[in-house]
Amino acid sequence: MSKHVVVIGAGIAGLATAALLLREGMRVTVVDKQRSVGGRAGRLAVDGFRFDTGPSWYLMPEAFDEFFRACGTSTECELDLVDLSPAYRVINEDGAALDIETGVDNVAELFESLEPGSGDKVRAYLARASDVYAIALRNFLYTTFSHPTQLLSKDVLTRLGTLALLLTRSLDTLVAAQFKDYRLRQVLTYPAVFLSTEPKAAPALYSLMSHTDLVEGVRYPLGGFAAVVDAIARQAAGATFELGTAVVAINHAHGRATGVTLDDGRTIPADAIVSAADLRHTETALLPKELQTYPERYFAHRDPGLGTVLVFLGVKGELPQLAHHTLLFSTDWTPDFKAVYHGPEPLRPLGASESIYVSKTSATDPGVAPEGHENLFILVPVPAEESYGHGDAYGAAESPRVGAIARAAVAQLGAWLGIEDLGDRVVVKRTLGPADFSEQYNSWSGGAVGPAHTLRQSAFFRGRNQSRKLPNLYYAGATTVPGVGVPMCLISAHNVLTRMREQY
Repeated sequence: MSKHVVVIGAGIAGLATAALLLREGMRVTVVDKQRSVGGRAGRLAVDGFRFDTGPSWYLMPEAFDEFFRACGTSTECELDLVDLSPAYRVINEDGAALDIETGVDNVAELFESLEPGSGDKVRAYLARASDVYAIALRNFLYTTFSHPTQLLSKDVLTRLGTLALLLTRSLDTLVAAQFKDYRLRQVLTYPAVFLSTEPKAAPALYSLMSHTDLVEGVRYPLGGFAAVVDAIARQAAGATFELGTAVVAINHAHGRATGVTLDDGRTIPADAIVSAADLRHTETALLPKELQTYPERYFAHRDPGLGTVLVFLGVKGELPQLAHHTLLFSTDWTPDFKAVYHGPEPLRPLGASESIYVSKTSATDPGVAPEGHENLFILVPVPAEESYGHGDAYGAAESPRVGAIARAAVAQLGAWLGIEDLGDRVVVKRTLGPADFSEQYNSWSGGAVGPAHTLRQSAFFRGRNQSRKLPNLYYAGATTVPGVGVPMCLISAHNVLTRMREQY
């Protein structure tokens, strides 16, 4: 009889892990407290409007291609992808807009038009970003870091000087030394937020992120990330799903995990367990202290990353001022990052950033809003603090703070875009806050994305994907290696399989 593996969590990482284990001939049971799959990559339907409630940027296509290839299919067969043009739009408070088109030549032309001499500089910057991205894929992402020699490949050794420079400087410092125009610096450093951190805390190694949006380009899967979840779930169709029930304990005997106990009192025996749940929850809530690889003290001096207030709007009429992806950046965004990561910040009394992100998927996908309407997803960065409270999207009472932040975001959007009646045109509004992420996904401190990618929380410093106390307990997802985001979650599933193969 084949080995039986229990996967905790039916988000992207849990579904992907289940799919890969099935193709190894294992029996798989997936358990999730939610009644539907997808985890943080959720969906919300209200009065004819459809919203993704989590990821919205389709980047790092190699990770999707590799996952579907491993499942015996292809991205082309599973998803209908649209190239976005512009890739995204950047707007500052004076209303000036920059449309970012993909491709080195387009980027160089834009940079040169704003800062003479910067065209050649950004070409060199992107060439190095692309080179480092390729090295990272081979050596830092698809790896378990279980053997030191994994870091001694030829392409790493021949670039030790460059890598040392990128690991000892911040992304902000690297970019500021080469570009003076604040708009150009923002375009090259905002990807730090994708990594749940800020440009001053992200190692310059993450300049590789500019390869993903400026060189490879930004795509959109028709149907949104709900379509991505469905495509991944199809690959895991052979698993047994226990939805609407939570794991309350990981059982063990003689130094090995033996199964899980559910909140309805049932137990499920297993030969191995993969937890794609939040790592802190897995370790401190599901295991006794003596079996915790990462006890509470491990998290005491680490950064839980970014919190968010999410605002979902259905708006009457067209909004041509917004692209599919639009980034609203304060000219001086230092107070924004202070409010989120180092608060309180008197210039941001609500404790929320004024640099916000807006997704208008109705620009590309007409099925997400009724005719004559637009759907908007607004992401407002806030501290990862459960005390900010709930939104009302999942039926809870909206907290006063989340409500105030949502109103301020709508007012800001109208003011910056010159749409005086935006608030009056809103026909649907729902919100989510940090307490929702904590309650729904057991998220550490109510964080929305996962632990920040600071130097001490990146690559092999981020931890390991296997328990030191129970050798048949593994970890997957955004809170372990290699990191946050849908592509990283897919890669984490491959790495669990690699770890099992190394072990057995």
